[in-house]
Amino acid sequence: MNISLVLVIVMAVLFACGVYAMLERSLTRVLIGFLLLGNAANLLLLIVMGRPAIAPFYDGETDAAEMSDALPQALMLTAIVITFAISAFLLALIYRSWQLGQADTVVDDADDVALRTRTAEEVEDAMDEESRSDDDDVTTDFVGDVANPIRVLHQGDLSHLVDDAPVDRVAVRRRTSDDDPEAPRDPQDGDRS
Repeated sequence: MNISLVLVIVMAVLFACGVYAMLERSLTRVLIGFLLLGNAANLLLLIVMGRPAIAPFYDGETDAAEMSDALPQALMLTAIVITFAISAFLLALIYRSWQLGQADTVVDDADDVALRTRTAEEVEDAMDEESRSDDDDVTTDFVGDVANPIRVLHQGDLSHLVDDAPVDRVAVRRRTSDDDPEAPRDPQDGDRS
């Protein structure tokens, strides 16, 4: 049995133990399972890395075939940071759970248990009740209001507004009150009079 096969077996055992531990209700066991999964992922990246070689620093003289691949090393560093961050978060959850309930186990909520024990007929009846709307006083914010169309403001509408957004159309000069009444108008303005 060579070294690679031993690493693959150890990695598989770590993954299996990590998944099994994460399926428990105790948050401490979930944390241990997550740490096992993180170490298994690092071991997987170590296996993928291949044979040891020269450090991947380009000096101009070393052949690229003699260098080790830098991508698995970068991925392993990223996996270590992610494992550390999520482990810190889980530790904070465990600490808060212990402060509130003197236990780190996750318990079922009464509503969740009631939902789980409903029969198929009860589910259909509940869906029918939800679909019927007997409330006549249900209103929206727009009932009875006069809805005005959205008006786009331009630089001529407000003196302090700067209209420097790029446009795809040819610029049309806007007519103001002191301009010639025969001057071309912006087609988006509509009739203001």
